[in-house]
Amino acid sequence: MDKLQADLLRGLWYVACPDREIKKGAMTGKKLMGELVLLGRDENGKVFALRDICPHRGIPLRHGWFDGKHVQCCYHGWKFDTDGTCVDIPSTHEYQTIDYSRITCGAYPAIEQQGLIWVYFAANGEKPEDGRQPHPPMLPDFAVDSAPTVDIMQPFVCSVDHAALGLMDPTHAAFVHTSWWFKKNATKLRAKEKQFEPADLGWAMVRHTLPPQNIAYKVLGDDVTTEIRYALPGLRIEHIKGSKHSVVGLTTITPVTPDETEVRQLFWTTMDWVKPLKPLVKHLMNVFLNQDREVVIQQREGLEFNPKLMLINDADTQGRWWMQLKREWDKSQAENRPFENPVQAKTLRWMS
Repeated sequence: MDKLQADLLRGLWYVACPDREIKKGAMTGKKLMGELVLLGRDENGKVFALRDICPHRGIPLRHGWFDGKHVQCCYHGWKFDTDGTCVDIPSTHEYQTIDYSRITCGAYPAIEQQGLIWVYFAANGEKPEDGRQPHPPMLPDFAVDSAPTVDIMQPFVCSVDHAALGLMDPTHAAFVHTSWWFKKNATKLRAKEKQFEPADLGWAMVRHTLPPQNIAYKVLGDDVTTEIRYALPGLRIEHIKGSKHSVVGLTTITPVTPDETEVRQLFWTTMDWVKPLKPLVKHLMNVFLNQDREVVIQQREGLEFNPKLMLINDADTQGRWWMQLKREWDKSQAENRPFENPVQAKTLRWMS
């Protein structure tokens, strides 16, 4: 936690990007988990993910071409199908015998779900169904083909650990998120008390009723409640539900490298009238997220001196849980045993 770089967890599904960013017959290269990944969509609309390095001379395949069926390297024209298997080497002559099926650039399992492309990074070459997270988590109340109403992404120059701690930090908002429409100053702190319990690969703030005096939630109907869940490898899922409508907010942190992270914020809602307001909503979301991005850049100045960080009970307990979960995930993998959630049910109190 007090390091500039984070240990990256494997054997899990990570959000690569919204599915709208990958058009049919197109491909794009990204760096994820410290690896070069080529994302594409074939002529039938199916998403795929390959290792973005040609096994011949090491050039990234994204510099080549894709015809909807095959990816062709720009250097010597080697071709690969969307499973990563070589199907052609133009320089091969008639007296040369090469078993193309034994040549591969490598591929990653990829799934398109609820408007997102998820990529699985194996721990030991396993398929997702043979691992400990067979499929990405489904968000409540929305179908598998429901795209987010609004989404943004910002690159954070920090490790996934420090990005995650910002997501679950309940006390920084009054000092960091000081926009006139959110927090005016840090002098009006109120006592908070929330119940937490273990949940799948993480923990949850137990569902509770939101204050009826908060006008913003009136549009959702009566008896508005919320639940906030945090889960490996870096997900924050907030489910707000009323008698008329529901909203799901998802924040994802995907490691680019051990000290660079992509942070995405996405919202699904049953309120169709929100769609015309997307430009305004995206602007406000970007302002809010950028405040978090700027503070971790400032934090990095101090972390470069490798200080010993001091965490306090309650306010920083969720940060401790995060690191305990990561350690248990790696330890259980190394010992080839089931993952045992170390989080225990607890009531936390803080001022914010």
